[in-house]
Amino acid sequence: MKNIKINAILTCPKCNSKQKVIMPTNTCQYFYKCIYCKALLKPKGGDCCVFCSYADTKCPPKQNEF
Repeated sequence: MKNIKINAILTCPKCNSKQKVIMPTNTCQYFYKCIYCKALLKPKGGDCCVFCSYADTKCPPKQNEF
């Protein structure tokens, strides 16, 4: 069984604030609202979710692929 990380540090690309988040384990999260500047984050082109684009670890579904 793989050791899947569900905790991540997400860095907002708008205000550069870091926030601890718990990622959903069974789906990718396409939108995320920054708790500091209230910007609505969307993934970068080619990424499945905001965590794959802006967090220090990939989302659990992507981690499960490897």
